[in-house]
Amino acid sequence: MSEVETKPSSAEQIEMVDENKVGISGDVPQVATNQYADIYYEALEKYGEDGSIPKDAEKKLKRKLDMRILPLLGVCYFFYYTDKTTLSYAAIFGLQTDLGLVGTQYSWLSSAFYFGWLVWAIPSNLIMQRLPPAYYLAANIFMWSTLLMIQAVSQNFITLMVLRILSGAFEAIADPAFMLITSMYYTREEQPSRISFWYAFNGLGVAGGGMLGFAIGHIKGALASWRYEFLIVGALSASWAILMFFFLPNSPATFLGFTHEEKLMIIGRMRRNQTGIENRTIKWDQVKETVLDYKTWMYFLVGFICNIPNGGISNFSTLVIKGLVHGNTLYTSLLGIPQGVLVVIWIAAGALINERLPSNSRTWVSALFMLPTIAGALGFLLAPTDAYVGRLICFYLTGSYQASFVIFLSVITSNTAGQTKKMLVSGTIWFGACVGNIASPFFYKTDQAPTYHLGIGSLLVANCLELGLFIAFRYAFIWENKKKQRRLANGEFSQRSINATAFADLTDKQNP
Repeated sequence: MSEVETKPSSAEQIEMVDENKVGISGDVPQVATNQYADIYYEALEKYGEDGSIPKDAEKKLKRKLDMRILPLLGVCYFFYYTDKTTLSYAAIFGLQTDLGLVGTQYSWLSSAFYFGWLVWAIPSNLIMQRLPPAYYLAANIFMWSTLLMIQAVSQNFITLMVLRILSGAFEAIADPAFMLITSMYYTREEQPSRISFWYAFNGLGVAGGGMLGFAIGHIKGALASWRYEFLIVGALSASWAILMFFFLPNSPATFLGFTHEEKLMIIGRMRRNQTGIENRTIKWDQVKETVLDYKTWMYFLVGFICNIPNGGISNFSTLVIKGLVHGNTLYTSLLGIPQGVLVVIWIAAGALINERLPSNSRTWVSALFMLPTIAGALGFLLAPTDAYVGRLICFYLTGSYQASFVIFLSVITSNTAGQTKKMLVSGTIWFGACVGNIASPFFYKTDQAPTYHLGIGSLLVANCLELGLFIAFRYAFIWENKKKQRRLANGEFSQRSINATAFADLTDKQNP
């Protein structure tokens, strides 16, 4: 009787990872426990070697992923940022007068949005880990869109304040979800350009807000113009949320419109990232590691410092420009368009330069794009008050920091591993962003309008600190890599193949 080699079932071959055990040796693929373990194992078995995916097939797959994912994220980000600027445009169309806002009440309305975000940022990230991410994101988008429309009926400061706090809570998941989805379908090398693509719609949101503001300013209806701003933007955003619910993927294993073979290639490509893809179990050892990792708090500082300029520009850019064009509201709306177009150009230039430079240059690229915004802030502060065109150009230059931030977001997605840790680190940088956006409007004093010297000064100081942080991060990563190499040389890590750890849900500290 001949001997037949019996192949164990895929469930038997997969070595499930114990979250409390790090030094697992051998080359047996480890897949963190999830409901799609079989297809992950199959992908590693078929595409577990570099070059095993035909180049033409991978190129075609990437085009298909780009067409299916990036437009959904990009248009959503357009509405996401337009939503943030609705208050700014409502301000030039009479919101402050109609609601009787006095003193710092407008600044409080600007910050209120981020109080909701601040409270809900971390819990929302942990909830997303437990749920299908695309469904959770779409539901939150629909809710914030609904609340934006309701803001149109506000009759006083308190009502609008409460609605903006609630809107901020629902919007807290957007950026972390976008980062998560990008990291689930694209390799480390591909992530900067893809993040840059959807983040560039931020600039289109600025330009689109200007065009919408101009159009809405011509509406002669039963309502005040600023109320139409909330209704129209909210309705468009809610409609897009419904499309995202049906078409944005929750997992590579269930991506509608992709064949089984294409799903295997998607998963096989991700093995190189060594950051895992999906696991819906919150791991408390990863929570502890996140809190104790000094880089987590550096990420918080980046979010905080970068968004001191952002909070002011988002809510006061129209008022600054209005002061430069002698109060003409329609010209103010139109002059917001070049500001948005320049943001798109900055982000596109950052992605292009990053692709042309050697690998591991992202911190240098981020530092490079801080220079125009620093120059712009200095020019705005030092130029004569009657140099309106020159000061407007300087103000436009301040948007280059957005290219720095978007390139740096890809540093986070490609250098943070472990699903729970990724959720928390992502939540932490946006938690810092909340604090920065809350603080920022209070640097723009009403009695300093339209020059807002303190506000532009805060932008300048924050940009200089941010430049220093990018350089500090570069040397922190170099030190961390050298430390890992020493630990490998000393035998502190077990020798394992790339496949053995690709989907094991190990953190960046646990995985050499």
